Amino acid sequence: MKLLMILLSLLVYQKGLARTISKNYCLADTPLIVYRCTDFTVTGKGENQEWQKAPWMALNKIDKAAKEYDSKFKIMYSLSGIYVLFAGEDEKITSDFTNDFENLYEADVFEVFFHPEPAQTIYFEYEISPLDKELVLLIPNMNGKFMGWIPWNYVGKKKVVKKVNIVGGQMNPNASIKGWSAELFFPYELFDPLINVPPKSGMRWNANFCRLDYDGGKSVAWSWSPVKVSFHEFKKFYPIQFE
Repeated sequence: MKLLMILLSLLVYQKGLARTISKNYCLADTPLIVYRCTDFTVTGKGENQEWQKAPWMALNKIDKAAKEYDSKFKIMYSLSGIYVLFAGEDEKITSDFTNDFENLYEADVFEVFFHPEPAQTIYFEYEISPLDKELVLLIPNMNGKFMGWIPWNYVGKKKVVKKVNIVGGQMNPNASIKGWSAELFFPYELFDPLINVPPKSGMRWNANFCRLDYDGGKSVAWSWSPVKVSFHEFKKFYPIQFE
């Protein structure tokens, strides 16, 4: 009986370990499992109990000569859309963009890329700033030549539901802070006309999750997949698989 209890404890520990953050999670062949959840209201803080189903995954800093801000993400999906949660340490909101659909990538931002059909050269990009501003793009990438197209009739059920939470400061340009998080819900209607949407159990997409920070006066990049020159190296995106 004692041996059985020890074995059960080890199994529980290993299951919990599998859902903790991993800095060296190699996904070239093994997809990240996207767990199914029930729909909930996003707050920017990732405080809903449903998030306990998903592991934190680390974003890896590409630019070495910069501060080691902890940067991470989670992802889940429901019958109506995809949830993403970003969180990162920071010292300053380096952004003065006060409107959606501006060049948010020229300032602090989290980014997510979804590539539902890797055989095609079209994928989805989304950016969210610490000032709660967004950029939504469909990207055709033809042999490294790419252009972003914003959604038409971006209203109602097609809009991303977004909330940003600032830690240790105020949501103002150039404000001193300790970190920020962004909680996002992507309704499946937004991904039209991409194929393999909505995802079914067992289906695989490719994806990437990224961050840019400008506290030192120039961009510092983090990426989940091993891109080197651009976040648009879509052939290097990692696979995700829906539970």
